[in-house]
Parts: sequence; C-alpha cells; structure tokens
Amino acid sequence: MSGGIDSTVSAMLLLEQGYEVVGATFRTFDSMKESCIAKEKGCCTIDSIMEAKHNAQRMGFEHHIVDFREPFRRCVIRNFIDEYMAGRTPNPCVLCNSEIKWGELLRVADEMGCDYIATGHYARIAERDGHVFLRTAADTRKDQTYFLWRLTEEQLRRTIFPLGDYTKDQVREIARQHGYESLATKRESQEICFIPNDDYRAFLRANVPDYDDRVREGEYIDKAGKILGHHQGYVNYTIGQRKGLGIALGAPAYITHIDPATNRITLGSNDDLLSSELTFRPAEGLSISRDLDISGSRLTAKVRYRSLAVPIKQIDGSRIVFATPVWGITPGQSVVIYQDDLVLAGGIII
Repeated sequence: MSGGIDSTVSAMLLLEQGYEVVGATFRTFDSMKESCIAKEKGCCTIDSIMEAKHNAQRMGFEHHIVDFREPFRRCVIRNFIDEYMAGRTPNPCVLCNSEIKWGELLRVADEMGCDYIATGHYARIAERDGHVFLRTAADTRKDQTYFLWRLTEEQLRRTIFPLGDYTKDQVREIARQHGYESLATKRESQEICFIPNDDYRAFLRANVPDYDDRVREGEYIDKAGKILGHHQGYVNYTIGQRKGLGIALGAPAYITHIDPATNRITLGSNDDLLSSELTFRPAEGLSISRDLDISGSRLTAKVRYRSLAVPIKQIDGSRIVFATPVWGITPGQSVVIYQDDLVLAGGIII
C-alpha cells in the first residue's frame, strides 16, 4: 500500500471479494526517524506511509511497515548509479518490481502466512497451455505491464491484480463511493521515488565519490565525427534528448549516441533516431523460453512505456528486427515483447 488511490481501492475490492487482507508499506529510501514512525507523525517523508496505515485501519485490517532499505540500496540504487555512469538510461521500476515488490515482499508474505500478494498495478494475469502470463490491462492508457515483464511465472501464480479490469475513472468513482474523495482527486506522482525533486544529476553527484573526476566537459560531434561544441558530461544526457543541450546549430538537434569511454555525444536529426533493429539482454525464466510455438503469430514490442507497440519482423536470439523503424531506442531501457495482449518476454536494451 502506497497511500495512493490504486492500492487503497485494490484493498477495498479484495475485502468485498472475501479475502483476508494484510496491508504492507515498505521503506526503500528515506531519512525518517524511528521515533517519527512510532508516534505516527506526518513529516514530509512519512506522509504516504502514514496515509496507507490510516487507510488500512479505517478499513479494519492490520498494517505493517516493512524496512527494505538495504536490499533496495544494494539492488535498485546500485544498478541505477552503475547504468547511468556507463552511459545508459535505466528504468529502476522494472528492477524494483521483480526484486523488491515481489522478491522481498513474497518472503514477508510467507512469514505472515499470506497466500498471495496484491498490488494496485494496472495489469492482468492469463493462463495458456498450462503457463501463467502477464496480460495487458483493460485500461490501455494505464497499462503497466511494461514495468512488470521481469516477474517470473512463480511470482505471477501468487499475484492478484484487483484493478486489471477497471479503468482509472472507475477506480476514482469506487474511491468516491467509499468516502475517499481526497484520494479520488489526488494528483499522481510521476517521479522516481528515491530522486529528490526529480533531479537525478544531483543524486548521482551526491552518491558517486569520484563523480567530478569521471563527469567532465566533453565534445558534441556529428555522425561523421566533426566536433560541434561541448557538453557538461555524458551522464547528464539521454538518447532522444533535444532540450537543455546548450548548443545552437540552426536546426533542431537530438542526442543519437552516447560514448562514455570517450565522453563524446553524437548529435543528429530526428530521423537519425529511427532504427529497425536492436539487441537486448534477456532475463531467464520468462515466457519466451518456455518452448512456446510462436511461429506465424503476430508479435509486437514496446521500447518505452509511453510508446506504441511496434510489429516485430524477426527475433533471432537477442536481436529484434522491426517491421517499421522505431524512434529513440535507448540502451538501458526495457524492450517488452507481446503476443496480442500477453507478455511473452522482455529484456534490457543493449
């Protein structure tokens, strides 16, 4: 339970369906004091946790605050830092979901004697040929399967997605009907939970001891290697970025390639960001490795959360060839492979 509308309404629906519910909210990255939690005082870093706790009490079930800060730091934050320093753009939610929200939380569920875990994600689960798959949500605008592709079949068998068949508008209406008007009108946060003020550059500077030695002024070049100007260090930029480059070339310029070894960033046109193929690093234990017969089936892939799924022409091991060019393929982001509305597999773009 995050304290937000989606996990709160999920709990409402589970109670109405007759489940015995136990609420859990975890600490992942904060500086709150233990005395603050003990007294249930709502300082700026604890408001959401206390809201989750109070919502659970209001609905009449027990609630636990679980400390996941150490595994979160070791897994999610370490990966986030390493990826950016390697010139890639990570998606920390993908790793957090599989390793923390499911990996660590299932261990806690076992300790509490719980059979399932449930979350407020917009996704569904389907079974085919004896296997369990992620299935896209009914509300395609809110579908979150892109962030959940690393979940294993074992994890999915113990998962419930109460909101999978609902639209966001319907969820807001359920909250209103149950007297949670403030939740129904609450603005959703789009920021990374451990990045204060959404400033990842300041976060890296504060958490990388030799940051200033490694992140120095470098050269902008064009695709022919001609020097165009200078940038403020490769970690400050990402593929497809247009704003904040600090250079004027007389025409729109986009970042098309980042080379951390030479600290050079290649600039090009919008069309230079189009590509018909990518390579990826797959994760083990996912659907595409289950000897499924996908011959003749229509496969698509998404290379970023807000993008449309694009038809796949060919999959050759860890290489995907698209039927039409795709814009802004970014190393470090996820590629998620779908067959109709089922998630077959995914990987990290190389």
